[in-house]
Amino acid sequence: MAAKKAKPKSRKPALKKTAAKRASAKKAAPKAKTKKPAPKRSARPQAAPKPKPAAAQLSVPRAEAPDKRAMLERALTGTPQADERVAEKRPSWAEVHQRSLADPLGFWGAAAADINWIMKWDRVLDDSNPPFYRWFRGGVLNTCWNALDRHVEKGRGEQAALIYDSPVTGTVRTYSYRSLRDEVAKFAGALVDAGVGKGDRVILYMPMVPEALIAMLACARIGAVHSVVFGGFAANELATRINDATPKVIVSASCGVEVGKVIPYKPLLDAAIMMAVHKPDHCIILQRPLERAELIPGRDIEWQDAMARAKPHDCVPVQATDPLYILYTSGTTGQPKGIVRDHGGHAVALHWSMKNIYGMTPGEVYWAASDVGWVVGHSYIVYAPLLYGCTTVLYEGKPVGTPDAGAFWRVIAQHKVRALFTAPTAFRAIKREDPEGKLIRNYDLSHFRTLFLAGERSDPPTLEWAEAHLKVPVIDHWWQTETGWAICANCMGIEALPVKHGSPTKPAPGWDVRVLADGCREAKRGDIGALVCKLPLPPGTLATLWNADQRYVQSYLTAYPGYYQTGDAGYVDTDGYVYVMARTDDVINVAGHRLSTGAMEEVLAAHPDVAECAVIGVADELKGQVPLGFVVLKAGVDRDHAHICKEVVQMVRDRIGPVAAFRTATVVKRLPKTRSGKILRGTMQKIADGQDYKTPATIDDPAILPEIAEALGGIGYAAPRLSRPP
Repeated sequence: MAAKKAKPKSRKPALKKTAAKRASAKKAAPKAKTKKPAPKRSARPQAAPKPKPAAAQLSVPRAEAPDKRAMLERALTGTPQADERVAEKRPSWAEVHQRSLADPLGFWGAAAADINWIMKWDRVLDDSNPPFYRWFRGGVLNTCWNALDRHVEKGRGEQAALIYDSPVTGTVRTYSYRSLRDEVAKFAGALVDAGVGKGDRVILYMPMVPEALIAMLACARIGAVHSVVFGGFAANELATRINDATPKVIVSASCGVEVGKVIPYKPLLDAAIMMAVHKPDHCIILQRPLERAELIPGRDIEWQDAMARAKPHDCVPVQATDPLYILYTSGTTGQPKGIVRDHGGHAVALHWSMKNIYGMTPGEVYWAASDVGWVVGHSYIVYAPLLYGCTTVLYEGKPVGTPDAGAFWRVIAQHKVRALFTAPTAFRAIKREDPEGKLIRNYDLSHFRTLFLAGERSDPPTLEWAEAHLKVPVIDHWWQTETGWAICANCMGIEALPVKHGSPTKPAPGWDVRVLADGCREAKRGDIGALVCKLPLPPGTLATLWNADQRYVQSYLTAYPGYYQTGDAGYVDTDGYVYVMARTDDVINVAGHRLSTGAMEEVLAAHPDVAECAVIGVADELKGQVPLGFVVLKAGVDRDHAHICKEVVQMVRDRIGPVAAFRTATVVKRLPKTRSGKILRGTMQKIADGQDYKTPATIDDPAILPEIAEALGGIGYAAPRLSRPP
């Protein structure tokens, strides 16, 4: 069902015109026939002149031997550019990557030609104030225009832009590009009515509903800076973000809905505002049918009332270097770090990535099974698919339990999804509930082309399971909240390289990835070290931390001068494939030997009875640290737990060697994770070592931590301790 269409009216023009020009434009304008006009604008962004074709632009796959790469070739089927654009030799990944590093100004200047600019940039890269590099300095654009309005003006207004699929509420709703544009323009007007202007901050504390995307795009439309906080975050964590971002308005909902429960948001929001020093002028609250919130007169406004009063607002021109959003990530000091993303570089990089990394074509359906509160949701639910003209899926559900482990296959089949991007933990949950993949057979997945995994390390057994049952390429790729898009990937729109399980393949164009050992010297191929990226980083990455330039330098740029410190450890093999083995903090020191917990987890995950696992380093008087394993068994496994633990210990000894000192493992029902699927290894380590710990604000289910403490007590480790509340 398409969302209701509303004809936008001109509000504040983007740029002023003379009265004569307006009259002339009005006289010359043709009469509308069946389609409703876009919101009036006084200045139409124009595409920058496209340069002559160069290798970096010809991002199509190279022909491969069918006997070796059948699945990879299937992923590239139906890409018209492959035959239409290039008759001569197609550029390889190596050629494209080399050009991106040798001529970054030419490379990204060419990519920027695919974005509509109100004013072209003065400099592709402003490197006058290192390490604060800025892309497309002097350029003027509007991100919302590029994501919505330009597609409508190009005649694609009736194409589906957004599919909202909510198994927890039994709702499926589709918005065309025109109807989504109209809703966004209207809510932009509502924000302006509430006093929000260009540069003001707006915090969004929302569930996975279309209004969350509408609010994000509305902020971009008027030049406001949005900061999305995961719906249901603890009140004190929300309060710290309110104090840091100082929002003029907070947009929230009455509740979130999960499997079998309703989570009221308004009491958490009210408590957070009470704790915070900064107070917003207004809160706009979406009332959901399952829970109605009590509003505070004078401060709170119902979403529905705000929309009824508002007039559609035009796109406001912003500088390419102006902030688009702030996204907070956990800080080691207890103060969250506000990652700042700008408009210009962000739009260019994400638009480029949809074709070159994900192999997508405008009009196809792309699904990132994440949350808008995380960076994946920002980049690949909201901005990238819409910038590129794809249809994006917003899913309010889980991989299992809504209603079963076939939930993902139902969505893919029903909406003809071409590419799915999710976290490995989702597939481990599916594999645990349906180890034989029987539910997959109930659905027509003939449209499905590629599965992309990211968010944490993808263990080879999970990759192999997905490949065997889905019969499509399974592509691991590596990136972070800070980077905004992939550091390393198998770039399906450039050249489908052979897949190596356990590796996110090679650096994406624009990224110069190195492995550094002690003393900032480059490590030998195959040796584990700190994974770093040479400066300047490509467009779309973090510009700085909100109101904390010095903290940005200290957190990311000081340990390895001239490089961005990823915080991850890994190595590069002789073929140039990157392996991300663990967070730097998860590399343990056993009697002087630096060992990767990720390598041990890879062994444990290969056991036929193991659904998922984790390895941590625990304190040892003799060796400093020793590894300790946790395994979650597949559904239906009823073998003796002690025998399984003995088997996984022997597997590590056989495959890694006695040097690993891996002697202890325990079976647990489940592992503690963040809402985005990352295993909380650091918290588990503190419990094992008997240290005080704070329940992370991002934890999905706090009740799991006492279960871990009880399991540890059963094998002689620390007695259970109560945690401090988040």
